Amino acid sequence: MFQNLEIFDLAANRARHAAARQAQIATNIANADTPGYRARDIAPFEEVFRAAQAPGQSSQMALRTVDAGGAESLNGNTVSLEVEMVRSVDAQRDHGRALMVYRSAMNVLRISLGR
Repeated sequence: MFQNLEIFDLAANRARHAAARQAQIATNIANADTPGYRARDIAPFEEVFRAAQAPGQSSQMALRTVDAGGAESLNGNTVSLEVEMVRSVDAQRDHGRALMVYRSAMNVLRISLGR
């Protein structure tokens, strides 16, 4: 009955996506002064999750990086610290939301079991 609860997989995948995005943002910030560095981001969760749900695909999400775009500075770098800070807050919010979904699902499961 409780062998495969998809809500837990969804929450875990969402948290994994947010963590990977936060790591990519940290890499972008670390390379903010590197000449020619192109800012990268992780593909949106909805796109990655839909691809993982397609028939014939593994259930594990394949996180992929994409060019984040942005204006080039004189040295060819596309990292904007302001944009990266906004992305960081967005990733942090997504991670918190995933943990809240996980916690809520655990509470529902506990209540249904009478514990």
